[in-house]
Amino acid sequence: MVMTDAVLWERVEATRREMPRTDLVRLAHPHVELHAKMESANPGGSAKDRAAYWILREAVRRGEITRRTTVVESSSGNFALALSWLCARLGIRLIPVIDPNVNAATERTLRATWNRVEKVEGPVDAGGFLLARLDRVAELVKELDDAYWPDQYSNADGMRGHYELTGAELVAALPTLTHLFVGISTGATIAGLSQRVTHDLGDVTVIAVDVAGSVILGGPPSRRWIPGIGSSIRPPLIDRAVITDSVIVSEREEVAGCHDLLRDHGLLAGGSTGCVYAAINRYFDGWRGPPPVVAFLCADAGQAYRDTVYDPAWVSAHHLGSAASVKGA
Repeated sequence: MVMTDAVLWERVEATRREMPRTDLVRLAHPHVELHAKMESANPGGSAKDRAAYWILREAVRRGEITRRTTVVESSSGNFALALSWLCARLGIRLIPVIDPNVNAATERTLRATWNRVEKVEGPVDAGGFLLARLDRVAELVKELDDAYWPDQYSNADGMRGHYELTGAELVAALPTLTHLFVGISTGATIAGLSQRVTHDLGDVTVIAVDVAGSVILGGPPSRRWIPGIGSSIRPPLIDRAVITDSVIVSEREEVAGCHDLLRDHGLLAGGSTGCVYAAINRYFDGWRGPPPVVAFLCADAGQAYRDTVYDPAWVSAHHLGSAASVKGA
């Protein structure tokens, strides 16, 4: 039987005690009582910290990760950053596998932290780079003597992290909730959150938000430029989510949602958060009646998107809005 590494387990437990409870912030809105949970305040900068922590926690507890292990994972950005600070904190090695869509700031951070960062360059098809990243992860796991693949796309421990951490904080801070909007990619966030809010609060309408070009909700695949939301595969965890309704947002709307958040609320947020904000505005456009109580995650901050979503030249070059409509940040 594989034994838990006692020293590493103590580091895991100490890390949990040091992780912050992120704030719930009320935002002015003409139709709804709107609340944003500021997951951008996590040490790794995003909601992915919660899933990454619980995955590593359970792997250490089961003896699948020791101080000799190298963690290898595919990521478009935020999950790699979450693993990066956690692995550094725990004293274990990490090889992130990224692709050309990763934000430049994210890539610089990963390369400054780790000796080895793998960046796939293709093949590129309508579905993007995900399958190429996964192929490279599989090669690395075979190459290394002691490797662990977190598999954020189907590992239920990631879902459990959002149930135990993100979701528990949300229901404690907001005991009355009518609508929860969640951007989808690996499925872990919406699965964990939806299970927690419906278990604790009862009848909550959970709206899954995806981006055009993603196949998660059954749409046709197409080229996508902004990381952090959507997927070229349907992740198994999505089937464990309690989903009432869904909204699919174009990347053009996603960019507009980011800029609306900045102009309306002073929030410099990442692409997936802008996508969710655009979905909320569309969903409640022309709403009549008592204002529903709505929550969403500010999944990450926008600093890493300054060269893309918040750069007028980039937005115009990718036909995601006019340069005149984007003032920069």
